[in-house]
Amino acid sequence: MFDFLATEDVQDRASSTSRTAADWDGSLLDTYSKTVSGVARQVSGAVVHLKVQKPENQQNRQRQQAPNGNGQNAGSGSGFVISTDGFVVTNSHVVNNATHIEASLPDGRSFHARVVGDDPATDIAVVKIDGDNLTPTRFGDSNQLQVGQIAIAIGNPFGFQYSVTAGVVSALGRTLRTQTGRLIDDVIQTDAALNPGNSGGPLVDSFGQVIGVNTAVILPAQGLCFAVASNLAKFVVGKLILEGRVRRGMLGIGAQAVPLPAKWLNALEVPTKGGIQVQSVESGGAADKAGLKAGDVIVQFEGKPVDSIDALHKVLDEASIGRSINLWVLRDGNLKSMVAVPAEMR
Repeated sequence: MFDFLATEDVQDRASSTSRTAADWDGSLLDTYSKTVSGVARQVSGAVVHLKVQKPENQQNRQRQQAPNGNGQNAGSGSGFVISTDGFVVTNSHVVNNATHIEASLPDGRSFHARVVGDDPATDIAVVKIDGDNLTPTRFGDSNQLQVGQIAIAIGNPFGFQYSVTAGVVSALGRTLRTQTGRLIDDVIQTDAALNPGNSGGPLVDSFGQVIGVNTAVILPAQGLCFAVASNLAKFVVGKLILEGRVRRGMLGIGAQAVPLPAKWLNALEVPTKGGIQVQSVESGGAADKAGLKAGDVIVQFEGKPVDSIDALHKVLDEASIGRSINLWVLRDGNLKSMVAVPAEMR
């Protein structure tokens, strides 16, 4: 009798534990579901579906570059409202050179949108719509992101409006090359599913704050999607709204990265293993005025090593424009100091 009761008690406890674990799993799933659905309700009203018309030759290029060459998504993208007066953030590649942009909101309203500013170097653009009762989103602080936290993407993949996908922040600090050849730093990698048409839409956290602007997907892969971090996007958006562009410096050279011969490294004690070899010099440009010649190898820019084109792009920022910059250049085996005044890139 005692053994039977003991066995029965153990079974009851096991059953109770099993039910508790199941209930706990269910509550966790419900919490996750509530988070995603709550964020979707909070943010989706600010997500814009953009239908874009471009010159025929550019549309043809988009069709050729589209997945499988079908071009079915050319002229479509996403964006999100960031202010009550109608500023909308999207991707540069969605709206650049557009002849007409139609912006649609989930409530059925449609607006003509005009481009305020466009920065292909970071794939960020701002367009403006004129409407009342707009619900803006808020930028979060991408510096506070952690790998593994919830990431929710809202957009219009393949024209299916206001689709929501969820995943996690897979990695931070990635770099991504844009169509201009420049690198975007501090890119967020996520496994929240993105497809053509999601471009320009928001990547948000569990509080509904925008942590990134969805910009790219590696189509043959699964779960390799990328977004421009919100802190970079916020900086660029501010510049575009105030000035219509992001200012960058230029030297006026054609160049390539080259390794430095070991004899130069030892003899000149150059603190880098590579440099930027000048291939051509633009007549009348900053490099020409500084006396740079084809064959020169730039190894330092204001004391900073420059061993790649990307490193040179980084230092040619707005602060470099119109300012005397000290360059260390290798010419005929000798290290030479030169001064250049970068012009503004147009």
